[in-house]
Amino acid sequence: MTEAILLVGGQGTRLRPVTVNTPKPMVPTAGVPFLAHQIARAAAAGVTHIVMATCYLAEVFEPYFGDGSDFGVHLEYVVEDEPLGTGGAIRNAAQLLTGGPDSSVLVFNGDILTGLDIAGLVESHKAADADVSLHLVRVDDPRAFGLVPTDPDGRVLAFTEKPQTPEEIITDQINAGCYVFRRSVIDSIPVGRPVSVERETFPGLLASGGRLHGVTENTYWMDLGKPEAIIQASADLVRGVVPSPAVPGRRGESLVLPGAQVAAGVKLSGGTVVGAGARIEAGAVVDGCIVLDGAVIEADAQVGASLIGAGASVGARTVLDGAVIGDGAVVGADNELRAGARVWCGARLPAAAIRFSPDA
Repeated sequence: MTEAILLVGGQGTRLRPVTVNTPKPMVPTAGVPFLAHQIARAAAAGVTHIVMATCYLAEVFEPYFGDGSDFGVHLEYVVEDEPLGTGGAIRNAAQLLTGGPDSSVLVFNGDILTGLDIAGLVESHKAADADVSLHLVRVDDPRAFGLVPTDPDGRVLAFTEKPQTPEEIITDQINAGCYVFRRSVIDSIPVGRPVSVERETFPGLLASGGRLHGVTENTYWMDLGKPEAIIQASADLVRGVVPSPAVPGRRGESLVLPGAQVAAGVKLSGGTVVGAGARIEAGAVVDGCIVLDGAVIEADAQVGASLIGAGASVGARTVLDGAVIGDGAVVGADNELRAGARVWCGARLPAAAIRFSPDA
């Protein structure tokens, strides 16, 4: 198996303001755009040709990745003028595939970080002679995901997309967003209209007697749909909790990129990454954060589990805990922003504008 389709067309609305200027798969994660980790892992598993299905801010992908030669793969790009859904995007990208009807095609989403054994999934697909194989994971609360029950041999029995009632929760196995398709199945997806593989393609294939195979591998898995997930994923990559050949440095408590300035006595921990040209001043404590290129954290600030956008500034003695600061935003000195706080790109928050009392 040498070909793959990488789905990167989503707008990432739940991640704003992180995705105002940057599509979700390109958000820097452990020092590089998140897609770099996925492409590097696919290449390590033997994939040599990837078709990237783009839509939102499609123009930013090719200038960074080029033809893929720096990553050991051949990359091509397909742009959707209008969103086509997962199935429509796969069908649209298939025009650049080169394999025959029985060839295996890896399909994966550009917003999932996983330690999945990609080569193992492909081998299991071939051994099962499946039309489609799905990576499944078990979760404690499956309500926000697509449920995929299987028999003891891994044959998929049903699909329930985001169950609405307790009676619909018949398994804790969920669709983990990575598939292997028989090429002929992709070619059967309707052309030129939105199609959901989860709601249309997979249930239809199952109803018509197709063989769908589930591979349950309880490895690391993170859906990067929310800012806190991207922050956690970045920290886990930096600390080596999940491996990636694309991390630009040693695994450890922090990753400081070339050109960053970190004053003596600054405490960096928890998988913090400090971007190129960023500056962190004396006395600051930064734990488990993404500090993007050109950002500034001033003296004695305390920043935990937060994302500081490119060119943003965090004032002296300010406390951030689970906050997201948009690109170019300015948070003045002596503020306190707690979990869920978001400051929009370019916004300015005056000094001491927001504080929390100990009894709040």
